[in-house]
Amino acid sequence: MVRLHMTKPTLCKASQEKSISAMQYWCRLVCVSTAVSLLALCVTAVDKGNFKTCDKSSFCRRNRALPKGDSPYKVDPDSIEVQSTGCAMDIINTRSNVVLRGEISTLEGNMFRLKIDEKDGLRLRYQVEGALVGRPKLEGCKVQRSSTGLEVTSETTKVAVTFDPFQMDFYVNNEIAVVLNSRGLMNFEHYRNKKEPPVQEEEVPEAEGDAPGDEEANEEVAEEEPEAEAVNVEDEEPEMWEETFKTYPDSKPYGPSSVGLDISFPGVEHVYGLPEHADSLALKTTNDGDPYRLYNLDVFEYELNNRMALYGSIPLMLAHNWSKTVGVFWHNAAETWVDITNSAANKNILGKLLSYFQTEEEIPQTDTHWISESGIIDLFIILGPRPHDVFRQYSSLTGTTMLPPLFSIAYHQSRWNYNDENDVANVDEGFDAHDIPYDVLWLDIEHTNGKRYFTWDSAKFPTPEAMQDKLAAKGRKMVTIIDPHIKRDSNYHIHKEAESSDVYVKKSDGGSSYEGWCWPGSSSWIDFLSPQNRRWWAEQFSPDKYQGSTLNLFTWNDMNEPSVFNGPEVTMHKDCRHGDWEHRDVHNIYGMLQHQATAEGQILRSGGTERPFVLSRAFFAGTQRFGAIWTGDNKADWGHLKMSLPMLLSVSVAGLPFVGADVGGFFMNPDPELLVRWYQAGAFYPFFRAHAHLDTRRREPWLLESDKMTVIRDAIRIRYELLPLWYTVFYESTQTGLPVMRPLWLEYPRDKNTYGIEDQFLVGDSLMVRPVTEQYTTSVHLYLPGATAVWYDYSDYTPYNGATKYYINTPLDKIPVFVKGGAIVPKKMRVRRSSSLMADDPYTLLVALNTEEKAKGKLYIDDGHSYNYQKGEYLVRQFAFSNNQLTSSSGDPAGSYVTKSWLERVLVVGVAKAPSSVTIQTGGTTNNLQFSYDDVNKNHVLTIKKPGLNIATDFTISLNYS
Repeated sequence: MVRLHMTKPTLCKASQEKSISAMQYWCRLVCVSTAVSLLALCVTAVDKGNFKTCDKSSFCRRNRALPKGDSPYKVDPDSIEVQSTGCAMDIINTRSNVVLRGEISTLEGNMFRLKIDEKDGLRLRYQVEGALVGRPKLEGCKVQRSSTGLEVTSETTKVAVTFDPFQMDFYVNNEIAVVLNSRGLMNFEHYRNKKEPPVQEEEVPEAEGDAPGDEEANEEVAEEEPEAEAVNVEDEEPEMWEETFKTYPDSKPYGPSSVGLDISFPGVEHVYGLPEHADSLALKTTNDGDPYRLYNLDVFEYELNNRMALYGSIPLMLAHNWSKTVGVFWHNAAETWVDITNSAANKNILGKLLSYFQTEEEIPQTDTHWISESGIIDLFIILGPRPHDVFRQYSSLTGTTMLPPLFSIAYHQSRWNYNDENDVANVDEGFDAHDIPYDVLWLDIEHTNGKRYFTWDSAKFPTPEAMQDKLAAKGRKMVTIIDPHIKRDSNYHIHKEAESSDVYVKKSDGGSSYEGWCWPGSSSWIDFLSPQNRRWWAEQFSPDKYQGSTLNLFTWNDMNEPSVFNGPEVTMHKDCRHGDWEHRDVHNIYGMLQHQATAEGQILRSGGTERPFVLSRAFFAGTQRFGAIWTGDNKADWGHLKMSLPMLLSVSVAGLPFVGADVGGFFMNPDPELLVRWYQAGAFYPFFRAHAHLDTRRREPWLLESDKMTVIRDAIRIRYELLPLWYTVFYESTQTGLPVMRPLWLEYPRDKNTYGIEDQFLVGDSLMVRPVTEQYTTSVHLYLPGATAVWYDYSDYTPYNGATKYYINTPLDKIPVFVKGGAIVPKKMRVRRSSSLMADDPYTLLVALNTEEKAKGKLYIDDGHSYNYQKGEYLVRQFAFSNNQLTSSSGDPAGSYVTKSWLERVLVVGVAKAPSSVTIQTGGTTNNLQFSYDDVNKNHVLTIKKPGLNIATDFTISLNYS
C-alpha cells in the first residue's frame, strides 16, 4: 500500500474558489502529482450543480420567457437599399425604437446569409473570425418590392421578406423550407449606458409661508418621473449588468447584449447536429427541460442522455425529410442555447406548402429558438435540397477536412501515462511480439518536467529523440500533450517568453495577465485570438525550441475549452479580455484557434512540406481544417460505448469528419467483453485510439486472455486491411465535405426507416457497420436499407436483401459489417507492423455486385505524409464492373504518382455462375488469369488470382462465358 500525503496548501488552493466540488478539485490536483491508486476517490460522476442551467443564465432566461407571436420588429420600407447580390434594410424595434441594420445576401450554391447588427451602436459587437475559409462567394439576384414585403430571387433560390412584423420565408423547389421569426421570438439586446438608480432625496419639512402653488408644482414633477422610468424599464431587469453564479461574479461591463431568433422547418420531424452532447443523433424536443447548450466545457465524467454542454460546439443544424434536406449555421462563438419543439405547421405561414400537397390536414413542423449571449445575428441558410448538397454547401463556408497523414487514421495506443522510456519500449515490443499493428504511441502530462509543456522529465525521458527514432524505424510516431495553460514559473522559458511577449489573456481590467489553476497549479492562458500570438505559439514547435522533439512527434491539445479548475463552470471568467473583446464573445472558438496554431506550428517546423496531426478536445465550426477531435472523458461502461455512435455521428454531420471516442472508456476498468466490443466498434471510428485514466488497470491487448486478445487483434487488423478504403473516403471528404462516418439517412434520404437509426452507420457509402453495444449479446437487430439493394456480410459474403430488418448472430468474434452491392472496396491483405510499412504492398479489390450485376469504386494514393499531392503527385483510380467486365482507369488525369503497389487479387461477389475463362487486357495485350469459384452459403464468390500489374495501370478484366 502506498500512503498518500497531501499538504495543507494544496487543500487551500482547492478551496479558494469552488468551480468544481472540493473532492473533484482535490482529485484533479493530487491525482496527477501522486502515482498512487485513488480510483475510488477520484472517479466520481459529474456534479451538475457546477454547471449552469437556462434558469441560472440570465440571458437565456430572459429570451426564453419572451411571449410568442408578438414581435416588435418591423422593416422600414424607406430604408431598403437594393444591391446586385441582395439588399439591406433598417429593422426597427417598435418598443424601444432601437434601429438595427439587416443585410440579406444571396450566396453561390443555393444559400443565403442574413446579418443583423446595431445600426448606430455605442460600441462594435464581435463578429466571428476564423470559422469561415474566406468571404463567401456572392451570387446575383433580383429584388422585387410590394407594399407589404419583398422577394429576393436567384436562379435557384428565393426568400420572401414580410415587413410588419419582420419575417423571412426561404423556399426550396417552390416549397417553404425555412422560416425566420414566425413565432416573434427575435430579440436583439442593444448596447446602452447603464441607468443609475434615481437619487432618493431627503424629505424637507415644509417651510412656513410657502405659496400653495409651489406644492402643486412639486407634485407635477413627482408625477412625471415614473413615465421616464417606464421608457427604460428593461434596464431594471435583474442580472442584466452583473450576475453571480455560485461564488463567481461576472461584471458584465457592457451590459446586456444577447441575440435570439426563432427558426422553423415546415414539414420536418427530424433535425440533427448541434454537437457536442451525450444525446441522441436525432435531436429531441426540449419542452421537458433545458435547451441544448453550446458552451465548451470540461465536464468531468459526463452524463448520458443529457443536453448539457460538453467540450466542443458547432452551431449547425440539419433538417431532413423525404423531399429535402436543409441546414442553418448560426455563426456565433458566444454561449448559445437552442430550444426545439415539434408541432403542426401554422397554416398562415404555410399556405403555399399546404396548397402544394392539396390537403387541409396539419403537417409536421420543427420549431427552434436560438439564443446567444453576445455578438450579432449572422445566419447562413443552406438550402440543399439533397443531403450531399448540404455538405458541399456548408464546407464551402467553413472548409473541408484537411487530408490527414495516413498514420493518423491507423491505430493509436495511449494511456495516462506511459511511465518512462523503458515503459515505451516494452509497450512497443509487446505489439510486435503479439503481431498487432499500431502506428502511434501517446504520452500524457506526466512526460513533462512538472507539467511544463514543451519539456521532458529528464529522469524518465532522458533521450527523447532516440526514443522517437526507435519508433520511427518501424514506421511509428509519437504524440505528446500540449495544453493552452502555461505554468507561472519565472524559471520556465515558455512562461518568461509569453510574459515578455504579452501573449496571455488579460484580466477584466485589460492590464495584467489572467491567472487560474490547472494541472501545473498557478497558470496563465495564451490568447489565441490574436494572429500574432498564434504565430508565436506556432514557432514554439520548432525543434530548436522544443528541445527533444523530432519531425516524428505530433501533438495533442487537451483542456482547451479552456479548462480552469478554479473558474466559473471550470472555465475562464467571461469578463476576461482578448484585446478589444471579452471572453464571453469568443469562448467557443478559443480551442479551435489553439488547434489551428498548433497545426500551423507543425507545418512551419517542416518548412511546409509535411502534413500535421493534432488532436483537440475543444472544437468549433472550421475545426475540420486542422485535425481530429475525440469525445473526451467517457467511462468504461456499456452505455458510453453505445452513446459513442450518436455522438460521433452528430459531430460528423456537423462537418467535422475526423472523430473518435476513447476505446475502452477513459475512466474505470472495462471487463474483457466490453473491451473486445469497444475495439470492434473503434476499428470503424474515423479516429481509432485506445486511452485510459491514470488509475485504471493496464489494458494493452495482450494482457487479456489469449482468446480475447486474438479477437482484438483481428479487429485492429481489419482496420489496417481497409486502410486503402479509409484513406480514399477521407480524400473524398476533402473534395465534397461529406462525412467519413455517415448516418444511414444521408445515403438513403427517402427511406424513413433510416431517420432515427443511430446504432448503425456507414463508412463512406460502401460499408455498413452495426457494432455490438450491449452486454451478453450474441445477436442483434439491424436494418439494411435500399428497396432494390443487396448487402454482403463482410466476413463470409452471405447476401441479404435491402429494405429489410434482420436478426444477426454476433458471437464475440463477430463484427456485423456489410458491403453494399454495387461497391468496389480496395484493401491490402498483408498487414504489417505499421501503415507506412505497407506502402508498397499489393492491393485486393472486393467487387460486390448489385442486383444489376454492376459495381463501381475508387482508390486514392499518394505518399501518405507530405503536401506533394497538392503539386499533382497523387493517383485516383476509377473502377467499374459492368457486362462481365472490370475496368480500371484514371479518375483524375491531373494527378500522377509513381507507386510500386500492384494488383494481387480480385474478389467478385454476387456472380451468378462460374465463367469458363477470365482474361486481362492491358496495352493491347490479352492474357488468361487463374480463378476459382465458391458458392458456399450462396455467396457466389469468384476469386481472380494474381493479375500482377501495377495498380496505376489501365486494364480490363473479362469474365468469359462460352
